[in-house]
Amino acid sequence: MTEVRRRFALVLFLFSLTFVLAQVTTATQTKHPTQPRVAAIEVFQVVGLPLSIQNAVLVRSDKGYLLKGFLSNGSDLDMVGLRYSLVDVDSSNVAHPIANRVEGLRLAPYATSSVTFQTPIRLKLKDGARLVLMLEQAIGTIDIWEVMKAKEALEAYIAADFSIIPQVMRVANQIDSPLLRQPRVIY
Repeated sequence: MTEVRRRFALVLFLFSLTFVLAQVTTATQTKHPTQPRVAAIEVFQVVGLPLSIQNAVLVRSDKGYLLKGFLSNGSDLDMVGLRYSLVDVDSSNVAHPIANRVEGLRLAPYATSSVTFQTPIRLKLKDGARLVLMLEQAIGTIDIWEVMKAKEALEAYIAADFSIIPQVMRVANQIDSPLLRQPRVIY
């Protein structure tokens, strides 16, 4: 009989311990809500840029969030980098900047690739946060495409003013160009 009581006491103890741990876990989660593992991003596509990004998401890692998506090169040049802006839009359509970064990459002409940028973004995501991403610059081996008045265009997009169309300026890349790295022969 004592063996039965001992087993019953052990089962009762384990049950109560499980119940207490569940209560502590629930209380901890309500005090510190967990950040989402993946956060979707709305992408503002700029028509004049040769690069475009689709299915952009922020993926949580140990050091912060990493930007991940599918990057497409619509030009006949190798792409070596880009610059983007990421903003958080609140309920009154006011944009709060999160990141404005330059990232290096290697993307062949007319190619699409899944990319994850390894520069972590530190932020606290709120429930119902609206994240908007805009590519501001595409860096090719020969040319650089720059969005003119990118901040104003992004603010207009967030405010649902689609009358402002971002203009893109194309200039020569005098740093990464393979033509400038070759020795010049003068006859």
